Amino acid sequence: MMNEKRITLAWTGASGAPYGLRLLQCLLAADYHVFLLISSAAKVVLATEEGLKLPSQPEEAKIALLKYLEYEQGQLEICGKSDWFSPVASGSAAPKKMIVCPCSAGTLAAITHGLSDNLLERAADVVIKERGQLVLVVRETPFSTIHLENMLALSKLGVTIMPAAPGFYHQPQSINELVDFMAARILDHLGIEQTLVGRWGYDNRELKTS
Repeated sequence: MMNEKRITLAWTGASGAPYGLRLLQCLLAADYHVFLLISSAAKVVLATEEGLKLPSQPEEAKIALLKYLEYEQGQLEICGKSDWFSPVASGSAAPKKMIVCPCSAGTLAAITHGLSDNLLERAADVVIKERGQLVLVVRETPFSTIHLENMLALSKLGVTIMPAAPGFYHQPQSINELVDFMAARILDHLGIEQTLVGRWGYDNRELKTS
């Protein structure tokens, strides 16, 4: 049986690189094999928000990213945007779960209309058609009517729309704690155990960031 601890993670050009990096860190720590898809615009955002400049070649980018995250090794596979032989491009091999974090309004529109012009869009299309779990962490403000209609269309198909809107009930003291809030909510929806942030009605201060 194919290993169920496989997941697709995509980064697009929306602001919110810290969310994507933290989520990747958590998935690797949970021993998931992560297929990472990075758009060209996402690389610009990574450099702008995190000072992280990734090489263009997937294998070199993998080495640089693992070093940045201080992982000596990890079950990480970075796929090029035209790597049509990647498992994520086919319904017979793709992981059943995929997260786009952060998700730009442009990527949202492309997924809504099934454009599949690159591997990221195709991977999302595959998860939808195979009735898998797709989570889009949309980062835009304000939302236009077009954005809202696209989100509604995908929601009707079972896609989880989760805007990057962290809460404050855990009394965050840093930006990292706000990032952890979103990472925790995503992991909750994926059914992945997390101890980043407590739940409403519990003493959140008893939990420590892992």
